[in-house]
Amino acid sequence: MQDAVSITFRSESREGVGTTFDCATRVGPLRLTDRMEVTEWRPGESIGIRHAGAVTGAGRFTIRPEGAGTRFTWDEELTFPWRLGGPLGAVVGGRLLRLVWQRNLRTFRRRFAA
Repeated sequence: MQDAVSITFRSESREGVGTTFDCATRVGPLRLTDRMEVTEWRPGESIGIRHAGAVTGAGRFTIRPEGAGTRFTWDEELTFPWRLGGPLGAVVGGRLLRLVWQRNLRTFRRRFAA
């Protein structure tokens, strides 16, 4: 993930439900720490995340067989605080983040398609 600068675990666990960590994130000049908690952990199927930092919300990665390959899905619903523009920041930030995440997914796909 190109926008993730570093991860610092806050819990003793490094995997599974209840794992918490801070992810230092940078998108262009904007830097913030995204505090996250793993809310769902089904190896080979899905991982759910709750965002509890400056930006709040939830995300989920899912993996499922499809044809001769695998479908990877990444869904996120985020809420931006007023200091990051609130609903207007969410529209602008959402467009920017969509581009960043699409690039992340292309990089991920190339890595595993090789």
